[in-house]
Amino acid sequence: MTELTDLPPELPVPEDDGAADHLPGLRLPSLRLPSTAGDAVALDHLGPGRTVIYVYPMTRQPDADLPDGWLSIPGASGCTPEACGFRDHHAELRAAGAARVFGLSSQDTDYQREVVDRLRLPFGMLADPELSLATALGLPTFQAGGMTLYRRLTMVIKDGVVEYVFYPVFPPEEHAGEVLTWLSAADGE
Repeated sequence: MTELTDLPPELPVPEDDGAADHLPGLRLPSLRLPSTAGDAVALDHLGPGRTVIYVYPMTRQPDADLPDGWLSIPGASGCTPEACGFRDHHAELRAAGAARVFGLSSQDTDYQREVVDRLRLPFGMLADPELSLATALGLPTFQAGGMTLYRRLTMVIKDGVVEYVFYPVFPPEEHAGEVLTWLSAADGE
């Protein structure tokens, strides 16, 4: 890989293990997560309409190494290309009915702020280093490099309730387009 946005060929494809099947219909918990926008976002008070929260393992900073075995973990690679997809489709997602878009990982706010600045993301990233949302909703996680990280998934929240979940997400660089297609169809319902 020459750039952080390039994915190696033949990445292992994640399988649907059912770890997100319980999420649709759940109300978001009373939980405030710090945002790169400088505030804390109350997940149980996101506001009216739909919110897209894409949950991802971790973005790699330019001079950092990936955890050992990262490329062999199904669904782990592709966080930067996924973020770029949400950046590139942000206006379309909003036009299709997403009142808000957030990325969320277990990385701290300072780490995420570097990513927001470097990739010029037009939306906030939520930091959950304590994996509080994983505990509250039973979100799937995995271990890598001595860290517990979120498995990649996306929740569409409508009026505080999980309306739809994309899981597993693959390929990550095409996922924002998949969410856009779903939102466009759901908006016509």
